[in-house]
Amino acid sequence: MSIAAAGGLLTRQQSARQLQAALRSAWSETMPAAKLQAVHGLWQQLDHAALPALAELPAPALGLQPGRPSQPQLVHPASVPRRRLGSVAGRVALLHAIAHIEFNAINLALDACLRFAGMPAAFYLDWLSVAADEARHFRLLQQRLQDLGAGYGDLPAHDGLWQMAIKTADDVLARMALVPRVLEARGLDVTPGMIDRLRAVGDDDSVAVLQVILEEEVRHVEIGTRWFRHCCARRGLEPDTTFIELLDRLHPDGIKPPINDAARRRAEFSASELHMLHARIARQATG
Repeated sequence: MSIAAAGGLLTRQQSARQLQAALRSAWSETMPAAKLQAVHGLWQQLDHAALPALAELPAPALGLQPGRPSQPQLVHPASVPRRRLGSVAGRVALLHAIAHIEFNAINLALDACLRFAGMPAAFYLDWLSVAADEARHFRLLQQRLQDLGAGYGDLPAHDGLWQMAIKTADDVLARMALVPRVLEARGLDVTPGMIDRLRAVGDDDSVAVLQVILEEEVRHVEIGTRWFRHCCARRGLEPDTTFIELLDRLHPDGIKPPINDAARRRAEFSASELHMLHARIARQATG
């Protein structure tokens, strides 16, 4: 290897280590404004040449909890407030719950980049792009909450999304199957109904925010699908049955209706996978 080539390799490795350190700093940041700024900086200043070298770095020592603010208070899902959307308080409760999901989704995308070493460079690029999208979604929701006289942290929230991240922290295949393709895909199923209810009470500003999120979340779920199938192929596993087996093992409560088949097909769910998912829901309903 020439001196110039060795110097170029060293520079790429240095850039990758700097990128990993910046990812970890963003993951660890507790304050929403600072986390948003860190993610924006990561995406805007991304050195694409560092991504192959990032894939070769060992995963850093990482705890199970990312940085997040002291508020909102985390409670059992049954204790999260639900109110009719005809009132401002009801719309605030809905938007606050979605903002909490989006904040967790920022951390989940950063976590995927940090926790799972040895994936192709495109994996890290995909999840960095998702982190940037989720940060923008959170900012839109934060602004809409402010318009309604509220803010993130004003209401309690639950920790279900991150509990699944903990369950899948040691297996990238399980993470790709059960976080983007189950918990985040839930947004594809329920957001159209939310939009209809908000439109019915004349809250067009909130509708506009949710329409942006719904459209862009299809790509995020598709990214999860693509990398889940990549992991299955690498391990010689059939993806459709593997997905259902992982659901049975790690998410036994299952997926409840409604299921947005059209959006899930756009996110690359297969016809057989959706058929098995509907059959599983039917069994749970009768069992």
